[in-house]
Amino acid sequence: MDYRNKTVLKGLEILNYFRQYEQLSIAEMARMTELPKSTLHRMVVTLESEGFLRRVDNSQHSYSLGLSLLELGYLVEQRLEIRKAAFSSMTKLRDQVNEAVNLIVVDGNEAVYIEKVDTSHPVRVYTRVGRRAPLYAGACPRILLSYMDDQEIEQLFNKFQWQKIANGTIVDKDLQLKMIAQARESGYTVSYNELENGSAAVAMPIRDYTGKVIAGLSIAGPIDRFDSNRLPSLIQELKIAVNEISRNMGFRE
Repeated sequence: MDYRNKTVLKGLEILNYFRQYEQLSIAEMARMTELPKSTLHRMVVTLESEGFLRRVDNSQHSYSLGLSLLELGYLVEQRLEIRKAAFSSMTKLRDQVNEAVNLIVVDGNEAVYIEKVDTSHPVRVYTRVGRRAPLYAGACPRILLSYMDDQEIEQLFNKFQWQKIANGTIVDKDLQLKMIAQARESGYTVSYNELENGSAAVAMPIRDYTGKVIAGLSIAGPIDRFDSNRLPSLIQELKIAVNEISRNMGFRE
C-alpha cells in the first residue's frame, strides 16, 4: 500500500522542476505537472506563502525558488558541520568520563539527537540518533531552550503540551522558568528522571562564530552515577569539550 500523500508529492514535483529552470510560469508548471491551472494555482500560492516559491519581480505569473529552501539547506549544512566538528571532542569526553555523550539541536519546538557516542559501561542510558524530545524535558533540550530569547520561550511555552514523560519531567511553568534562569547563570543544567526514570544528565551549550547557541552537548547515564560528589568533575570535563567544539565552530570569547 502506498501511504504517500499525492498533494504533497505534487508540491515536491513542482519544486523539483526548478532544478532545471531558474523560473517558471503557472502555464509552464501546469503543462509539466498535467494539473488543472486552478489546482496548480492554489498549490503555488501555498508554496509562496510558506516561502518555498517567490514571485519574480515585475511578473504576475512567473515564480522562482524562495528563501525557505535556502534556510533549510543552511540548517542541513550546519548540522552536518557541527557533527563533524564535535565528534572527536565527544569521543574524548566519553573516554574521560565513561558515560554516553549526546549532541542535540533544536527542530521546531523539539530537540533532536544528531550524534551520540556510547559508553562501554554495561549499565547505561540508551538513546539513538534521530530521537526527539520536547524542549522542556531533560538537560540537553532545556539548555537549548534556556538560551533562546524570552519572547521565543513564551511562544514555545504556549505550544508545549506539558506532558510528563518520566517521574521527574518538569511540567510546572514557573519551575521551568526558574531552571532556565539557573542555567543561564551557571552555564549548565542538570536533569534527574526527566526523560527516563532512573536517568540523569548534565548539559552545556555550544556556540558558533557569532556567539549564537547552535547545539547542546550532554553527558547522560544512570542516576546513581550522577551524585553530588561526582557532578563537579562531570561539569568540568563537559566544559572543556563544549569550549573545544565551540572553538571549532569559530567561537572566540
